[in-house]
Amino acid sequence: MTDVKITIRPNGPYLIAGPVELVDGAGNAVSGAGDKPMIALCRCGHSANKPFCDGAHAAKDFEAE
Repeated sequence: MTDVKITIRPNGPYLIAGPVELVDGAGNAVSGAGDKPMIALCRCGHSANKPFCDGAHAAKDFEAE
């Protein structure tokens, strides 16, 4: 069994470590996700590289509920 770990960063992205396949709402593979050992997914909605985090949450003072 392959291990995947999802970590919720306080006021930051979801960090996903391990082999995963990321697909969009239509079921298409999202490029740039499968070739990395870890990906960071945006939670704040301000990333210019959605669905990936680009650090925009820091400049926008994002606070998770």
